[in-house]
Amino acid sequence: MKILITAAGSYGDIAPYTGVGAALTAAGHEVTLATHDTFAPLVRAAGLEFRRLPADPRARRPETGPDAQATPPPNLASGSKRALMRTAAAFLQELGTGIADAVTPGTELLLLSTTTAPLGRDLCEAHGIPALDLPLQPTAPTGDFAPVMAGGRSLGRLGNRAAGRFSLRIVDRLYADASRDLRARLGLPPATPGAVRRRTETAGQPALHGFSEVLVQRPADWRPGLDIVGNWWPWHDRDTQLPAALEDFLAAGPPPVFISFGSMAAGQGERLGALAVRALRRAKIRGILQSGWAGLTADARPAHSPDILTIGEVPHALLFPRTAAVVHHAGAGTAAAGLRAGVPAVPVPVTADQPFWAARLASVGAATAPIPFADLSDEAAADRLADALVRATTDPALRTRTTEAARRMATEHGTQAVVRAVEHRTP
Repeated sequence: MKILITAAGSYGDIAPYTGVGAALTAAGHEVTLATHDTFAPLVRAAGLEFRRLPADPRARRPETGPDAQATPPPNLASGSKRALMRTAAAFLQELGTGIADAVTPGTELLLLSTTTAPLGRDLCEAHGIPALDLPLQPTAPTGDFAPVMAGGRSLGRLGNRAAGRFSLRIVDRLYADASRDLRARLGLPPATPGAVRRRTETAGQPALHGFSEVLVQRPADWRPGLDIVGNWWPWHDRDTQLPAALEDFLAAGPPPVFISFGSMAAGQGERLGALAVRALRRAKIRGILQSGWAGLTADARPAHSPDILTIGEVPHALLFPRTAAVVHHAGAGTAAAGLRAGVPAVPVPVTADQPFWAARLASVGAATAPIPFADLSDEAAADRLADALVRATTDPALRTRTTEAARRMATEHGTQAVVRAVEHRTP
C-alpha cells in the first residue's frame, strides 16, 4: 500500500512518525513522510521517501547569522493565548499553501498528525482517499480531564467536556482561513473546518493516539474508534552510539542530570545555561546540557566546568537510562522518553500542551512538582531548580514509581498497533 504521512511543526511533532513509517516499511508498505525541509535527513535516514511541506520552523528566523535561533511553531493541540493563536494562524496559512502538493497519484492512505489533520480531511475529500488520524495528544472532549490547553487542571466532568468542545472550536477557527483557501484550490465546495470535522466524527473515522496509558488512560466516554496505543518512538539506527566525549563524561563520575528545553526558549541559551550551571553546582550534581533551539550552553573550558558538558542532538533512548534525572520542557515525546527510561523528571513547562504533560508526570509520581518556565526568571530561580534537582536525584519514591512506569510502558507496542490498523484497511 502507498501511504502518505503528513506531519508539521517542530522536532517533537515529526520524529515519532519516523518510527511509525519505518515499522510500516518493514511490513512491506511504501511510505512517504511529508514534512519540512529541516527534517529531510531524519526522514530519509529512516528509509522513508521525503516530500516537502512549507512553513519550515527552522527557516522562520527572526535574525540572521550562524547562531540565529528560529521561533518554533505552536503546538496546535493547544493555544490559549492570543499571541499564540496569531502565530498559529499564520503558520497554518503558510502550511495550507503547499500541503495539496503532498498528495500524488497512487496514494492509497493518509496518516494525519494532530497538526495536519484538519487540512488532511480536505485532501481526503478531494481525492477520495481514506485516512487514519494519529494524534500525539488527546483532543476529543471528555469528562475525565480538561483539554490540554487547561494545563492539566480539572474543571469537573461537565466543565471538562465543555472546555473540550470549546477547545475544538478554537482549533476550527485557527484553521478557517487555511482550509478555505485549500478547499478552493482543490475545487471543493465551501465548508468550515468544524463542519468537516463533525462529518468525520459522525462517520466514525478511527484515531490511534500515540501516547501511553501510563499517563493518560482511555476515557470511557470517548466514542468507539478512539484508542490509545502507546508511544511511537523516533527512529534511530541500531548502530548509533553516543559521541566519544559524552561516553567519556558519563564514565568519569556518577550519573548526571540531563537538562534541555527542546525547541523552546529560542535565544535564551546564555541566560538559561548560566542558571542551569548555578543550580547544578548548588545541588552538587553533575550535568549534561543539551543546546536545543535555546542554544543552551555552559562554559566550554574544562577547568571551569569539569562536571558539566554541553551536547547537541543525541537519541534520548540511548542517553536517558544513564542519567540520574531529566529536566525538560515536558513536551510529549521528551516526557515519555524520560518515563520509558525509568528516571525521575523535573518538568519546566513553557506553553501549549506542556503544562498538561508536566501535571501528568507529577500525578503518577514520576516527577517533582512542575516549575513553570516563567518561574525561572527571578532571583530565586537557581535555588528553586536546585531544590528540585536534589529531590529528583535522592527521593527513592520517585525512582520506584518511574521504574514501575517504565516496566508498564515496555508492554506497549504503539507502532505495531498502527501497522495492524493499516493492515486491517488493506484490500
